[in-house]
Amino acid sequence: MELWDVYDGSRQPLGRLHRRGEAMRPGEYHIVVNIWTVNSRGEILVTLRHPDKEAYPETWENTGGSALAGETSRAAAVRELKEETGITVEEHELAAADSWFEGEAFMDTYFLHKDIEIRDLRMQEGETIAAQWISLPELDRRMENGSLARPVGERLHKLRKQFEDFLQQACRVCRQQPQNPAL
Repeated sequence: MELWDVYDGSRQPLGRLHRRGEAMRPGEYHIVVNIWTVNSRGEILVTLRHPDKEAYPETWENTGGSALAGETSRAAAVRELKEETGITVEEHELAAADSWFEGEAFMDTYFLHKDIEIRDLRMQEGETIAAQWISLPELDRRMENGSLARPVGERLHKLRKQFEDFLQQACRVCRQQPQNPAL
């Protein structure tokens, strides 16, 4: 049973818990986190939703989920990354991008620069079944052809310029590092 902390419209805790799957009361919210992971090659990590997922089965997405009772937004992002992909990070590695209302949630988006091989990822049973590093043009194609979960593309659209800037910065970091010619 998954429980969430309940907040008012000013993001003040109401001291109550909400059970996932039950309707929230009007004017009450919970926290949802989204993490866009990019590597030094300027690629974006996407995961494939399990075919048994109720919403958007077998579509690509970024990492994300709801904050559990007692978790901060950043702690939830760290946990979701670990659960869905096996990626371990510290809270300070996450760059806060933006937060907004969406339905019954505060949507908190983070960017992460992390170089990790696909073979080193671990998919969460029942949640994700595959992962890929893709280019921004490929992400755009998936948004257009419907193979990216619709809400994921809509959320990215809200902070597209900020995401592109972060992606360019991740590539700059790579170009500034000395390359090992033996590799």
